[in-house]
Amino acid sequence: MVKITLKDGTVKEFKKGISADEIVKSLGAKLYKAACACLINGELKDLRTNIEDDCTLEILTFDDKLGESTYQHTAAHIMAQAVKRLYPGAKMAIGPSIDSGFYYDFDLDTTFTVEDLAKIEKEMKKIIKENLPLECFVLPVKQAIELMQEQEQPYKIELIKEHSEKGEDISFYSQGEYTDLCAGPHLRTTGAVKAYKLLSCTGAYWRGDSKGKMLQRIYGVAFPKASMLSEHLQKLEEAKKRDHNKIGRELEFFTTVDYIGQGLPIMLPKGTKVLQILQRFVEDEEEKRGYMLTKTPLIAKSDLYKISEHWYHYRDNMFIIGDSEKEEEAFALRPMTCPFQFQTYLVKGRSYRDLPMRLNETSTLFRKEASGEMHGLIRLRQFTISEGHIACMPSQLEEEFAGCVNLAKYFLDILGLSEDVTYRFSKWDENDKEKYIGDKDQWEAVQSEMRNILDNIGIKYEEADGEAAFYGPKLDIQIKNVYGKEDTLVTVQVDFQLAERFGMMYTDKDGKKKYPYVIHRTSIGCYERTLALLLEKYAGALPVWLSPEQVRILPISEKYKDYAEDVEKQLKALGIRVTLDDRNEKTGYKIREAQKEKIPFMLIVGEQEQNENNLSVRIRGKGDIGKLSRLEFIDMISKNIAEKSKEV
Repeated sequence: MVKITLKDGTVKEFKKGISADEIVKSLGAKLYKAACACLINGELKDLRTNIEDDCTLEILTFDDKLGESTYQHTAAHIMAQAVKRLYPGAKMAIGPSIDSGFYYDFDLDTTFTVEDLAKIEKEMKKIIKENLPLECFVLPVKQAIELMQEQEQPYKIELIKEHSEKGEDISFYSQGEYTDLCAGPHLRTTGAVKAYKLLSCTGAYWRGDSKGKMLQRIYGVAFPKASMLSEHLQKLEEAKKRDHNKIGRELEFFTTVDYIGQGLPIMLPKGTKVLQILQRFVEDEEEKRGYMLTKTPLIAKSDLYKISEHWYHYRDNMFIIGDSEKEEEAFALRPMTCPFQFQTYLVKGRSYRDLPMRLNETSTLFRKEASGEMHGLIRLRQFTISEGHIACMPSQLEEEFAGCVNLAKYFLDILGLSEDVTYRFSKWDENDKEKYIGDKDQWEAVQSEMRNILDNIGIKYEEADGEAAFYGPKLDIQIKNVYGKEDTLVTVQVDFQLAERFGMMYTDKDGKKKYPYVIHRTSIGCYERTLALLLEKYAGALPVWLSPEQVRILPISEKYKDYAEDVEKQLKALGIRVTLDDRNEKTGYKIREAQKEKIPFMLIVGEQEQNENNLSVRIRGKGDIGKLSRLEFIDMISKNIAEKSKEV
């Protein structure tokens, strides 16, 4: 007999070799119907996994992140089977679940159209109705390759050969006539998928490499109830309206040009103004907290990146200039600022009295992102971040780390994003040692120390293996865009290795030379990404303090232009961003134009306003609020700006 401890702490005994599926069935039909996958001693498993030893069993449903992932992954296989039935010559690439559903990449001569997606959906319906069991089987590498050769699937063969280096057998899942290379887990049958929708088709390079083959990627989403799908599609429609890629272009915050390149946006005056406001705000606040501003080069010789190990661990993401084969002649655009800022520390000898040393920089960075990964201002090849590095003694680490987190939370609160973020403790993966520098004991010690710090700070976080920087663990503050795609907004990293590589030492109180810890951090993250998220959060109607144009004055005729110009001059003298719309157009038309442009305040001036020296005020989202004296209006808007209010 084996003892099974269920998630709620209940302990039950079952016969050895029983499957998790049978255990769930014994617990009740309702749970059995909803079960997607399970965790056995914390490891994600297929429900049909046999249990041979005592374990802790957690049943996952669509409400669980891993359960939903299993559900979406099964839908991806159903879609792939449908494509294979309709297009027998299709070459299958990869088809994972993602935060917003699933996708599958295909290589075939036919270009998918909207009509083709409808045909695929219809075929998926047939496959679901057939209620095909998804069955796992394992083959040695040689037989696995032979199977994929028979099916003429070159992309699968490439993946198998990579896995063969680990000496592991290769797992497959079959459903009816369709077999796919896959680690699983999956639902029991295709019939378990109840509602689904194929959303779009785009191009995607194989493995995200622009030198690779361009494939076709179909995105979709699946749910256990039709009502959930309907609700999701409604949210997608709302998301399209809030998409910063749409709003930002319509409001003229930024644009892109094909012959300049992907991930290289042109920030237009409005967008540039918002970035300037944010940058000044951040730099001023960081100065109050003891940071010293630096300005370092955008480019460096390969020698610098070799010391920091970026040349060996991050080179594929760097833009190399010069002859990369003759490394002594190679330069690279910087993907981060840390090795440059370290030179500030190294200009002279340091003692414990100099620590902590807090350095910050508004850093323009360059990263060779894959074409398929870039989206508007969210992910770019050139971007700007609120970067900073703190050199500190071990005894100062917790206080300095907490200070970085508090600073990030302060900015998130001001911007109105604090309720939209989650926290992730990103750790190393000891099974992927080539990705990291340092040994296991060092990593485990630092990660344990960082976990204690996070617990003492009192934030709720998830742990993620394999997401650490190559030199140390980090706290990632995660946020989702309107489509549910998650990205990192802010990071705080503990570096226990690079100080030694650069010879960054300090003399301690005992007279001994020691290496400091280095905290790598951002406070508001990538400015362009933050702008994108703000445009989506507020649907383009930014808070007054951030609005590139805060007030628009609308004289109702040419006769009142002088009075309007006097009001404009007074507001500008107070630092209020104001424009005068003196076009020979009807007032109603000019009001509608201002509303479309999300202007917070409109001031209509005519004969009565001029005679009484006041203003007719319209507020974004509230309409006409009546007349105010100039001083009353100035007091109102000045208070809103000073308080950085999220509402008009």
